[in-house]
Amino acid sequence: MRIGIDCGGTFTDFAVLHDDGLLEVFKRRSNAADPAGVMIAGILEATRGQDGAVAIVHGSTVATNALLERKGARTAFITSPGFRDLLGVGRQHRDSLYSLHPGDRPNLVDSRLCFEWPEPLPGHGIDAIAICLLNAYKDDAAEKQIEVELAGRGIYVCRSSEIAPEFREYERASTTVVNAYVGPLMNRYLERLEQDCPFPIEIMQSSGGLLSAGEARVHAVRTILSGPAGGVIGAREMGRWAGSPRVISFDMGGTSTDVSLVEDPLRFATEAWVEGLPVRVPMLDIHTVGAGGGSVAFVDGGARLRVGPESAGANPGPACYGTGDLATVTDAHVVLGRIVPGRFLGGTMEIFAERAERVVGEIGRQLSLGVQETAAAIVRIANSNMEQAIRAVTLEKGQDPRDLPMVAFGGCGGLHACEIAEELGVRQVIFPPWAGALSAVGMLLATRTRDYAVGAIGSDTVEELFTLLRRRAEADLPGAEIEQHADIRYRGQSYELTVAWDGENTRGPFEAEYEKIYGFRDPARAIEIVTVRVRATLPATAAKLKRIPPGSVLQEPVAGPALLFEYGSTAFVPPGWRAAPNEAGVVTATF
Repeated sequence: MRIGIDCGGTFTDFAVLHDDGLLEVFKRRSNAADPAGVMIAGILEATRGQDGAVAIVHGSTVATNALLERKGARTAFITSPGFRDLLGVGRQHRDSLYSLHPGDRPNLVDSRLCFEWPEPLPGHGIDAIAICLLNAYKDDAAEKQIEVELAGRGIYVCRSSEIAPEFREYERASTTVVNAYVGPLMNRYLERLEQDCPFPIEIMQSSGGLLSAGEARVHAVRTILSGPAGGVIGAREMGRWAGSPRVISFDMGGTSTDVSLVEDPLRFATEAWVEGLPVRVPMLDIHTVGAGGGSVAFVDGGARLRVGPESAGANPGPACYGTGDLATVTDAHVVLGRIVPGRFLGGTMEIFAERAERVVGEIGRQLSLGVQETAAAIVRIANSNMEQAIRAVTLEKGQDPRDLPMVAFGGCGGLHACEIAEELGVRQVIFPPWAGALSAVGMLLATRTRDYAVGAIGSDTVEELFTLLRRRAEADLPGAEIEQHADIRYRGQSYELTVAWDGENTRGPFEAEYEKIYGFRDPARAIEIVTVRVRATLPATAAKLKRIPPGSVLQEPVAGPALLFEYGSTAFVPPGWRAAPNEAGVVTATF
């Protein structure tokens, strides 16, 4: 038995793959105060009476939530003389270029806790230390020495030469600080899981691969987008089942929506901005917006209807759950009849329609609108927010969304997908089986993966650097498949492209990718290798999912308007659309 677990802001999803290929899914309300307790209870429920081996794959939000809510460890920063203000200065990156009152640069470290080595550190009040010395990506001896001197203090310590050994000191420092900031929380969380869970646990990382619990303790920053990464893996598989190797993944949960352009091989980014901070570790190319089923609707000071990014979360949750008092997107769907009491989570969770009508009606009275009109407006605004995210991963990267089908999943994805697709000109929407827990299903399909990188700018021994990384990879993951990539740019440029490495034709892959993105190449200009990368992949035991799940949501074609029900989600087929199943249990809607 293998169990995939996706801890979301509103629900925790469990996907249980039995040895015979039967897949079962169920949900439990999340508890931000005790996420491990919800997970342990679900594991014990799923394994009751199980005699054979059990493996757990877990997408953790511990690091994500600590960063979003700024509730991480009290962290100190150690750097080279003259670079005390490195985190505060950052780069010339401004989110609001023309603002007369720009906000302060996000910073996880109090300026009083930034030190130039060998300045003495305070004796108490520090939970974690991030070390980032200038040029440590080339020579890590000094950072290692500092780490040795700090050992034995009971403090979580990490160094940039291990976490992100790459060129550019600010991005390297920021990534190391994020790791130190969330590391102690991740450490305690995993200790609790390993203490209370009788089965081995692997952790999903943002790149779509798996880490052991021990690796996740050291590299906590690599789990920042672990849940959404599982969704991309699941969407790729469902696209294959529908006969579409390239799809747009549309994962709308209770708190946020994650979208990605899914291809084979998957698209990766070597750096992302998370909550205003650069994080330089390999990640799947995912765009996230604060729009989910729990997104709160309100009327702002200008008498305009707004939706999100604030979320009602799991507690108190939407008003229709029986505890919340704020109107949410989920409440709007209840008012519109798209979420049906008695069918939610297979009828196991009660929905209070009268509470949804009351809170949506209160919003409507402020706008002089009826309750149905208000609910429809809330959904349209949420759709607009999510449309922009899809444009960011398609049109803004030279891809036409009209050429791609959309895979809609997550608890709310199916309710919005067709209307959003119609606005974007997307003519096909795929509703997969197990849509409400597809991120957890995707985790069952993930592989053990480890990424290695080292700065190479100015180096004359690039092949030796690749050899060094390959040896590390082969020692860590014996028998793994090895891929080699390099970050390359034209000399004099500030940024680079990551391409497959060909030692006999260094320019070829780079210039082909450059021309694809920018429309031209410059054969006379010298190139520069900035970073070399190695990825080791150890395929997991193949998850054999039965192609036709029990109780398929649709047995024959249906014309919209229609609702398609499954345990964890509902899909809305608007007028003008037509939905039909295939032999794999995948439903495709077209217009």
